[in-house]
Amino acid sequence: MKTYLNGRLGVTHGDITTYRGDAIVNAANSSLYGGGGVDGAIHRAGGAAILEECRRIRERSFPEGLPPGRAVITGPGNLPCRRVVHTVGPVWHGGGQGEPELLAEAYRRSLTLAAEEGLVTVAFPAISTGVYGFPKTKAAPIVFNTLRLFLESHPLPRRVDLVFFSPADEELFIRSVETEPDPDRDD
Repeated sequence: MKTYLNGRLGVTHGDITTYRGDAIVNAANSSLYGGGGVDGAIHRAGGAAILEECRRIRERSFPEGLPPGRAVITGPGNLPCRRVVHTVGPVWHGGGQGEPELLAEAYRRSLTLAAEEGLVTVAFPAISTGVYGFPKTKAAPIVFNTLRLFLESHPLPRRVDLVFFSPADEELFIRSVETEPDPDRDD
């Protein structure tokens, strides 16, 4: 695992549903009812309790679905963490429809919810870079800078781990963020 920002940011690959920190973030779709990729994996591993909470959130607060850039929080169901933050990233339409800002907002709002809940350790998957088509090389600096700015100004969460599905995605992220000097990188 590579670490950055004085040990507050870790980068690795693996199965996010096995993360044993305080929370994992779900790259959800706006329905909040599960889907493919990490969203489906989290719903399958977490079980019916997560889906039921998501249904209540939809009925109470987001009858039209959770908009991109927003985030909500549920219990973990059967997952080994304490909470699940569900956020919707933007679908890539070429970058001219606010996609970079919405991606940054999805990470910021997820971190804000985690901090409000007093969560110390949080794991993120790659948001929007799968079927939503956000180019991974464009997403990496946005994600890194969003996390850096948030962590510099907030004590919680104390640790954020980016858990990529594949070693190739982990390496791509590391190469992307290491092209610019970072005095806080831990080597």
